[in-house]
Amino acid sequence: MSESGSLLRLKAIDSDDLAVISGALQDAIVPIGDMSYAPGDRQFVFAAIRYCWERNDTGGSGRGGERINCGVTISNVENVRRKGIDFGDRGAFLSLLAVSAAESDDGSGTTVDLTFSGDRAIRLETSGLLCHLEDFGEPWPTRWRPRHADD
Repeated sequence: MSESGSLLRLKAIDSDDLAVISGALQDAIVPIGDMSYAPGDRQFVFAAIRYCWERNDTGGSGRGGERINCGVTISNVENVRRKGIDFGDRGAFLSLLAVSAAESDDGSGTTVDLTFSGDRAIRLETSGLLCHLEDFGEPWPTRWRPRHADD
């Protein structure tokens, strides 16, 4: 994993690496229209508008922070399952809560779960974990720092 300038560029090959990517993507806004599965390439890709947790005040000053666009690619995808998501609703937005991985039940690969608010989820069945996150563009200020019930 590396950080180039102020743009994140991360790679995950195991669940510990993926936990770092999950932290960077917590509270990201994901347009359904910016998600795609390419079976021939065995990749699931999406663009997200992520909150820049790594460079914002976490002391609770209420000052807000920054958001930035990023792209995420998950490789080696064999199958995609969804819960509560209509991929035909291309104008809808999802709020990403977490990204996690676990060995598949039969030991043949890894499942990657994208958990969204509203009891919605995507499960990716992979032959092996490989995930890349890369920021693009310039960050912009936001007055709204994501808050959670336990804050």
